[in-house]
Amino acid sequence: MSPDVRVLKPEERDRTSSLLTLAFSKDPIMRWFMPDAATFLELFPRSLGPFAGEAYDCGSAYVDADFRGASLWLPPGVKSDMEAMGALMAGALEPEFLASAAPFFEQMEAHHPTDPHWYLPVIGVDPAHQGAGVGSALLSKALERVDADGLPAYLESSNIANVPLYRRHGFEVVTEIQVADSPVMYPMSRPGRG
Repeated sequence: MSPDVRVLKPEERDRTSSLLTLAFSKDPIMRWFMPDAATFLELFPRSLGPFAGEAYDCGSAYVDADFRGASLWLPPGVKSDMEAMGALMAGALEPEFLASAAPFFEQMEAHHPTDPHWYLPVIGVDPAHQGAGVGSALLSKALERVDADGLPAYLESSNIANVPLYRRHGFEVVTEIQVADSPVMYPMSRPGRG
């Protein structure tokens, strides 16, 4: 049986932040940005607000009924606050690293669609519950809304292990992003349906 999925409530931000921090604790891209555990545990939860926090106000933040996984989607016209993200990172990460990582962010921006689309900046499942269909249920629920709009969807997979899951839901890799010693990120797009 597929896990039940519901819309997150704004007052569940802290609980969701803890869940997603745990889900991304071994993520290749996140740990490249924040290899130090203390920095990751302090910075990652704070980054969720500027990166994907608008999902709560838009009713496009989802969780499974047992709070094992969550996804934060941004609808057309709603964007991550990259200025706030930059300020947050500048205050916490080494300037030399940020300078070397700048081309990575530039590539992310260059490949991000400009036409109206749904964007999935964050989806994660508690590692203790991965492989139980939670991620698939989260995607299916959100894609019902995406398909009702008839618009394309876009995401960046920060872990190659997740690419097959996204492909099963209609996403395809459009390019690969890598700079210097970074892991590879996989921007993926799904055409509009419905």
